[in-house]
Amino acid sequence: MTSVLLGVAVALLVVLVATVLFLLRTVLRRAPEPDPELQRLRDRADAELAQRQTAVADREQQVALERDWLVVEAARQGTERSRQASEAARHQDELAAARRHLEAELATARERAEAELAAARERAEAERLALLETTAALSAADAREQVLARVVRDAERQAALTVRDLEARAREQGEQRARVIVADAVQRVASAQTSESVVTVLQLPSDDLKGRIIGREGRNIRAYEQVTGVNLVIDDTPEAVLLSCFDPVRREVGRLTLEKLVLDGRISPPRIEEVYEQARGEVLAGSTRAGEEALLAVGLSDMHPELVDLLGRLRLRTSYGQNVLGHLVETAHLAGMMASELGMDPTITKRAAFLHDIGKALTPEVSGSHAAIGADLARRLGESEQVVHAIAAHHDEIRPETIEAVLTQASDSCSGSRPGARRESLESYVQRLQRIEEIAAVRPGVERVYAMQAGREVRVMVVPDQVDDVGALVLAREVARQIEDELTYPGQIRVTVVRESRATEIAR
Repeated sequence: MTSVLLGVAVALLVVLVATVLFLLRTVLRRAPEPDPELQRLRDRADAELAQRQTAVADREQQVALERDWLVVEAARQGTERSRQASEAARHQDELAAARRHLEAELATARERAEAELAAARERAEAERLALLETTAALSAADAREQVLARVVRDAERQAALTVRDLEARAREQGEQRARVIVADAVQRVASAQTSESVVTVLQLPSDDLKGRIIGREGRNIRAYEQVTGVNLVIDDTPEAVLLSCFDPVRREVGRLTLEKLVLDGRISPPRIEEVYEQARGEVLAGSTRAGEEALLAVGLSDMHPELVDLLGRLRLRTSYGQNVLGHLVETAHLAGMMASELGMDPTITKRAAFLHDIGKALTPEVSGSHAAIGADLARRLGESEQVVHAIAAHHDEIRPETIEAVLTQASDSCSGSRPGARRESLESYVQRLQRIEEIAAVRPGVERVYAMQAGREVRVMVVPDQVDDVGALVLAREVARQIEDELTYPGQIRVTVVRESRATEIAR
């Protein structure tokens, strides 16, 4: 582009010079006479014109040479670009070929590695089977047959349970009329006593408190049931809630806890735990007072304080629907009167009769019969051998050898067999619930066990550091299977394992 502009400029310059010379010649022709000075100027102008024409010709030649050089350079650059393009295409072809070759080698190596891995896996499986056969002294076929037999037995068991449930459902539907009649009889005859034994009604100041007891998304009622082990029933009964639990001590602690929460007005999971500990302490203190009052009622004194505390615990327990502490007071009076009629000192007989069921206060904590537990406890706390022997023999676990032991048996039978004193069905129900809790409580990692919903649900609280999520599933299955094997019960029992982790920090 620069060469073209330069050529155009030179051409314009030549045309301008030619025009000037032409005008000078025209002016000189019109002059009448040649003037030497003018001629001299003309010659100089011609000389300059010739010189400039020569310069213009040289410049045109130079411009032509530069143009030719640019054309040659452009051709050379075009050739270089073509060569570079060819070189780049060749490099791309070489890279593509190298990539294809590398991919082929990788595919071959992968196939070879997979084949080697499969062979190694087969060898390891063969070695494992051989080791298992050697260790178990069984072949793979025998082991497979045993596992298959176990699966078949489990399937047959599940099928038998399903058949049992179907038969029970059929009987229930077939006996619907009879159940209506029985339910009507129970409602009129035994409802008050049964409610007193297993259910507590707590009156509320207003129905608005029911929502606060339940809490957001039910977190308050879940925390209450988890901490106390008491089933809280909130129904349409105005200004009242129902506390249901087969364990009367646990139910009393739950009642007192809820009563304090309602009076305080602050209901939250941390507050529930705090009030529960307070209520538990008050119930224990109340048990001590009840033991002292029972001791005064039978006219005895000089008894170990631990025995007094344990007697007070029995104020909230029942045996076949009969209050245990009331039964002990009644038995002591009967034994004292029998001893007086026989001309004996009634003190030892009354003392033995009053303490004969003391072991029931420890049966949830100590394994064994309550007679043996009570005898060991009385001996340890300084009671006489006559009293210890009467306690141990009152259920014929050992042969009664003293008059005091025989009178203790007689007074126990009189108090328990009188009309309206006991109900066999309630005691069986309570024993079944206690056995359900015992089955789960002996498992490793179990912290607390609560039988709820009238024995239809068992909630097992485990220590999260000792039982993981998989262990919780295994624990639930083992407990359910043992309950199926050992107990007879209507309907189904749900086993729920609760594993909860908590992190607490104090902001200062």
